[in-house]
Amino acid sequence: MTTENRGVSRSLFAFAIFYGGMVCIAGVLGNKQVALGPLSAIGPMVGLGPLAVEAGIFAFLMLVVTSSSVAELHGRDTANRLVLIGFIPLIFSLLLSIAVLALPPAHDMDPQRLSSFETIMGGTPRIWLGGIFAYGISTFLNVTIFSRLKASEGARLLWLRSAVASALSQIVDTLIFISVAFYGVFPIGELLLGQMLAKVVLSIILVPPLIYVFVAVGRRLDDQAST
Repeated sequence: MTTENRGVSRSLFAFAIFYGGMVCIAGVLGNKQVALGPLSAIGPMVGLGPLAVEAGIFAFLMLVVTSSSVAELHGRDTANRLVLIGFIPLIFSLLLSIAVLALPPAHDMDPQRLSSFETIMGGTPRIWLGGIFAYGISTFLNVTIFSRLKASEGARLLWLRSAVASALSQIVDTLIFISVAFYGVFPIGELLLGQMLAKVVLSIILVPPLIYVFVAVGRRLDDQAST
């Protein structure tokens, strides 16, 4: 049975698959801290250290791009369902990681490789919980802001709607994740400010042009299906 016969457009089908992949990879990428090149200099200008972000932000920004593009093409309700369905691969991949970590390794597995694997895939319950809460609240918020701005401005100013929705949702994402994961473990004030500033800058620079690309690709996929 084709996706068209089931009432699912080509663009929504493609974006849903892509979205699920980004949900699963975000946590793995987050183990690396990435310097932001020339943008790193913004930090010292405002009294912070050089700006850097955990690399999972790039996958998360793709979630923002995808959900906003779905909202643009198929409406807020469909985008919210996509975010809700995203909890399935997120939670399942988390549970699978916990199960694999609990299984005994093979006797001939290289200890250094095992240690690296456990470092990358391991995490505390607070970090896992913070990631789940941050994902759900910030992505729903992104769709809500994006859709309400569209209701106010119509189809105009896609770049502005996408930048505002992404920047605000990234601020909320950072507040939730860092507070849940690290509050009481160490002082989080400078980390919060640095991460929020870096993520807002990336949201404004990266998200709007990518949404234009995704919307154009989505419309092309749906136009091909209708011919």
